[in-house]
Order: sequence, then C-alpha cells, then structure tokens
Amino acid sequence: MRPIKFGIGQPQTRVEDASLITGRGHYVADAIPASALRAVVLRSPHAHARFKIANLEKAKKIPGVRLILTAADVRHFGSLPCFGQVKPKDEEKMWVPPFPVLVKDEVRFVGDAIAFVVADTQDRAKDAAEAIEVDWKPLPVIAEMKAAVGGGASLVWDERKNNIAFLTEHGDETATNKAFESATNVVKIELVNQRLVTNFIEPRGAIAELGPGKGRFTLTVSSQGSHIIRNAICGVIKIKDEMLRVVTHDVGGGFGTKAGPYREYALVLIAAEKLGKTVAWIADRSEHFLGDYMGRDNLTTAEMAIDQEGNFLALRVDTLAGMGAYLSFFAPFIPWNGATMLPGCYRIPLMHARIRGVYTHTAPVDAYRGAGRPEATYVIERLVDAVARLTGKTQDEIRRRNFIAVEQMPFKTATGRTYDSGEFIGHMERAQEIADWKGFGKRERDSNKKGKLRGIGLASYIEACGGASMEKARMRLAPDGIVDVWIGTQSNGQGHKTTYSQLVAEQLDIPLEQIRVHQGDTDEIGSGGGTIGSRSMPTGGVSVSKATKLLADNLKKIAADELEASTDDLSFVAGSVRVVGTNHAVSLKALAAKPGVAPEMLNVEELHTPSVGTYPNGTHVCEVEVDPDTGSTEIMRYSVVDDFGVTLNPLLLSGQVQGGIGQGIGQAMLENTVYDREGQLLTASLMDYAIPRADNMPAYVFESRDVPCKTNPLGIKGAGEAGAIGSCPAIMNAIIDALDRGFGIKQLDMPATPEKIWRAIQERRKRS
Repeated sequence: MRPIKFGIGQPQTRVEDASLITGRGHYVADAIPASALRAVVLRSPHAHARFKIANLEKAKKIPGVRLILTAADVRHFGSLPCFGQVKPKDEEKMWVPPFPVLVKDEVRFVGDAIAFVVADTQDRAKDAAEAIEVDWKPLPVIAEMKAAVGGGASLVWDERKNNIAFLTEHGDETATNKAFESATNVVKIELVNQRLVTNFIEPRGAIAELGPGKGRFTLTVSSQGSHIIRNAICGVIKIKDEMLRVVTHDVGGGFGTKAGPYREYALVLIAAEKLGKTVAWIADRSEHFLGDYMGRDNLTTAEMAIDQEGNFLALRVDTLAGMGAYLSFFAPFIPWNGATMLPGCYRIPLMHARIRGVYTHTAPVDAYRGAGRPEATYVIERLVDAVARLTGKTQDEIRRRNFIAVEQMPFKTATGRTYDSGEFIGHMERAQEIADWKGFGKRERDSNKKGKLRGIGLASYIEACGGASMEKARMRLAPDGIVDVWIGTQSNGQGHKTTYSQLVAEQLDIPLEQIRVHQGDTDEIGSGGGTIGSRSMPTGGVSVSKATKLLADNLKKIAADELEASTDDLSFVAGSVRVVGTNHAVSLKALAAKPGVAPEMLNVEELHTPSVGTYPNGTHVCEVEVDPDTGSTEIMRYSVVDDFGVTLNPLLLSGQVQGGIGQGIGQAMLENTVYDREGQLLTASLMDYAIPRADNMPAYVFESRDVPCKTNPLGIKGAGEAGAIGSCPAIMNAIIDALDRGFGIKQLDMPATPEKIWRAIQERRKRS
C-alpha cells in the first residue's frame, strides 16, 4: 500500500502555526470582553504571619471598585483539593491541610492570598488592593528544607511534627540492607534537585461569565485540561458539574503547572455570581513567581551496593521532597511515582527508597515537565557515573554491564514496574556513534591547548507515561465533507491538531485541512483527562485512531451500496472511497449528503483505557568545554537517540525533544529558586532568575531508534517529557567529567553556574 501523504510518519509542519505566528491565536487574555470587570489578588508580603484586615473602607471608596472579597466572604466554600494523595507508611491516610480560597488569619508563604479585589479597570483594582489596611504579626519562618525536618524548627502546620507531610516507601528495606552488608563496595552520593519556576510564556488567567440558566457559569481558563479544572473547581464552590462550562482556547505553555486548580479560578466565579458581571483575572509575571506552583525541589542521598566486578546488587535512596506550605493538586504523588523509576534501565535486584514530603514556608510545589521521573533519572544516572569512577570503568562500560538485556523483556523492576520493551545498549551505542565518542580524546587535547577543560557525559533514561485514565474520542463526517474530531486532551504547544489529524488522514487519505480538531470545551466534549504525563498520543491518539477506523468502516458500508461493490473491494483514496483497481469512486462529501443515511453512521465515538503505561527510553550524550579561569561552560556537542515506539511526526517529535533539552539546560546550568531565611523570594523576576536563551542552546543531533511498545495498540510510547528527563544528568555528568579530568572534582550540584564552577576550582587549587 502506498504511504499516505499526510499520515503517520510524515514530517508535517503544524497546521496550528499559521494563526499563532501571525498574531491570530486566541489565548485567555484575548477572550476578555470589553465590558468585563478586572480583578487582582492581595498577597501576603510575609512568609509566616498572623494578620487582621483592619480597614476596607478606604479601598472600597476608590472610584470603580465593585467588590472586595476576604476570607469571611468565602468561608462556606471548600479547600483546593489534593488529588495526588499517597498511602503513608505509619498512618491510616494522609493528613491534608486546608488550602482555602482566601486565608483567614495566618499566612504561610510570601504570595499567600488574603483578598480579591474587583474593579472597572486593572489599575483601579491594584490601587484598591494597595489601600487595604492589614495588621501583621510576623511569626517564625522555616524556608530551608533540611532545617525544616531538624528538631526545634518552626512548624508550618502544628499538626505535623518536624514538618513531615508524609513518609512513604518503595521496595524491600530488610533485604536491601542485607545486600549492602555483603557488598564488595558501596558508592554514596548526595544530590540537590533544585526548586524551579515554570515560566511558561503565557501567564495564567481566568474569565468568569454568567451563562444561560440560573446559576450556570462559563469559566475561560488557560489550562492543560478543562475537565480537570471543572471537576476540581465545582468541588470547591460546591456546585454540580453541569452548572459550570470550562473553556480553554490556545495555551502558551503548561509543563504540568497549569494542570490543576488554583484559587483565582474559584474567586472569579464567586465574584461574577455576586456582581452579576463578567470578571477577569490575568496574572503578571511577578504573580507567576509568587503565586503559581513551582517544580522539583528534592534533596536525595543515594547508595549503590556493587560486587567486585561492578555488578549492581542493591540501591538505597532517601529523599526529602519539598511540598511548600500547602499540598497542591498532584504534589505528594510526584515524588512517590517518580521513585518507582529509580532503577532506571538497570538490573538492580533489590531496592529500598524512603520519600518524605516536607512543609516549608514557601510556595507550593506541583508537577513540572516529567513530574518525578526527571528527579529519579537524575539520581540513578549521577550514581551510575559515581560507580564508574570508583571501579575505574568507563561510563558506557558500567552501563553495558548492568543494563537490562533485550532477552529479559518484559522485565519487572524492584519497584514493581514491568518494562514491555527496550534495547538500551542499542540506543546508547548509536548515541555514542553520532556523538563521535571515540574521537573525544583528540578534541580534549585541542581544548587543553587553549587552556580549557573538556568533558563528555551520557545519561540513559527510561520513564513511565501515558497510562491510567481513559480518553474518549468523538468523530463526525460533516455535510461539507470535513471530518470533525472532539477529544478531551488539551494542546499547550505540542501540535495536537496536527498529529491527531495525521492519525485520521492515515486511514481516510484526506489532507489535514479537511480535518477539524476540537479541544477544551466541556460543553462540546463529555469527558477528558487533559494533557499530563505525555498521555495525549498514547491514550488520546489510540482513541482517535479507533474512532477513525469505525467511521471508515461505516463509510465503506454506505459507499458499497452507492458503488454496488463489496466493502472488501473498497479503499480510501484522495478524499473518496474507490473500488480498488478502478476509477469508480464516491467522495466523502457525497457520502455525507447521501439521503437516508442514519446519523449514527456518520457520528461515532470510541475510547481507550490503557491497562498499563508506556516506557519511552533513550540516551543523551553531552560534550562540554569549561574555562577554568572563569567557570563558564559551553556545550560543544549534543546527541540524542530515543525510543518512542512509533514516530507519528518526526518534525514535531524533534521539536518536543529540543524543548525538553532546553529546559534541562536551564535546570542544569542556569535556573535556581532562592528564598532567604525569612522566606522572601530573592529570585522573584526574570532579572534575578535565569532562564535559557537562544545562545544557551547548542546545535544537536536527534535520532529515534524505535522499538514498538507491546502494550499500546499503536505501539506508541509518550514523548513530551523525555527531553527534560535525559538532559540534566547528561549535562552534569559531562561537566563533572571535565572537572574531574582537570582538578579531580567529582561532585557538583545543579545549577552548574560559572560562579559555582569557579569556586569549586579555586577551593581545589587551595587544597593542592
């Protein structure tokens, strides 16, 4: 069969881009009606304090002010939910602190919300917020995670001793400890996976409008899934799901941080109901830093027990995972789930991991691209390099010795994960080939002649994604011959309209322009799991493919009567159903207009509920040059070989990997969220918080070496987060390789800034 011009595997440019790059995108701020009232949030300037709102009258008298909400006005509403709860080790269930829409009398981080002001304009709302008189009584603050779990630290919540939010475990502690006792060697490292600010390009926003029918609302919001937001916010404001329509248009980045509910979504709805007017709230960049959920924030000790040949015997990990002051939507689940991937690509017979969530007087932490899996990969890949250095083996040799072999698939890890497929040696060796691993020695000598250090590092990762929840796709052949697709995932930059359309085009042989993909409206789409955990193509894509097949079968049945042929003799060619080997055909538009066709033949739906997740994997190779006099580091070469099962669109896939690498570069070399001892955010703007720019991005080589997933009907393994998972350890392993070769420096934490590298070199020179 000839390849479909627009179908699977074709490097189609995105159908979304024409509107986006010409300024015709429709983001939440573009949807604000001219008559809408504008809102701002009054946020705490203290990390921990008791307070009393002393006077609202001055603020209320400012012209244009329509409403000021405080805790007293919203006391009958619920808390923001924590969906990602885990089973603690020594408790019946997790204790979840209240997460009120507005705080009543005690704030717990800088940015905590204490009032919501609505006025005719944004400036008047800001003026009123500044005019609110608040009496503050500062309280002791604990902002540093390690100190928070020490004895005598100030408590974020009186109910939680030593600020431990939860303690949970994976693996067999007794057997793991015995393996360590009998090991030839034990390698131990301590790692910081620092807190990050997401910094999506479009800040969050929400618009609440009164809809038709008493008590019904429309909430327009920048999100990663309108159904997730609807279900959560209805629980907060205590209305039935059918009373709230949630709409999400174009989204300028999400990365996990836009997946869950926020206070402002409930507040705009409450205000709109009280005023009978449309109310809009749009965050500025400062609010994003202070009020949005952050990412990562782990302190980890990891140990590997090995025998005399360098074989891995057991893994032991202890992680403190920052939660911030409250438990956000997914927060506890992230380190718990991430820890299930700690064994990585390796045969590690035994493992024990202890994960302790920790409260501090800082902003809450939630999902951020990879949501626990980057943290786990960073731990195991840094540890494996440390084992290589101790045993005198090369980075690739120690991995090759301990990788799970192809013939061992499916492989069940010590944490209960079952990998269905993967050829880890294959993609590592191919990545080394395209990186010219063997030629590194010459390049190192050339760098040394210039007074520079050169290092090379790799990281082989495996992650879990695309499992758990169901996704339903609905499809219709419209009278104009256009195929409409409704799906409950939500694109936030990935290009879903293109890839879903390719899945349809593959079976119907129609151009992408003849397909309309609809997302983001809970009135149009009955259910949806959103776009989180790289689930859209492994789950939503399967649903779309199944629905397309059903529609195609129906169209063949309709065409068989028209063409007087058997369905077995029909095929789709260039937008028509044709009798094979002839020019006898009927167009899809004609089939849609055919009299007497039952509506259900042209309107179909299918769903897919994955029984297990998929396991993308791959190898990143990074080569760096370090200037020992300044500490500055330049990435000289970057190579990636990934296994995504099946490639739907190589052009878009490469873009996803490149974006993930960019975020990995940001974390490995630039980004760091810093709070002082009083809980003040010192890196509260892009003047103080460094994000990667164009000149930080290297040229890179990307290849896919796909091994189809055996547990997914399309063979697909999720791809959206992989670039951010493999990049950090590859970059850090390369930097440490350079520093070890030049100065014997074997440990450095992210971000590897020029100052940090320079100080490490100076310290080593002093000791020499």
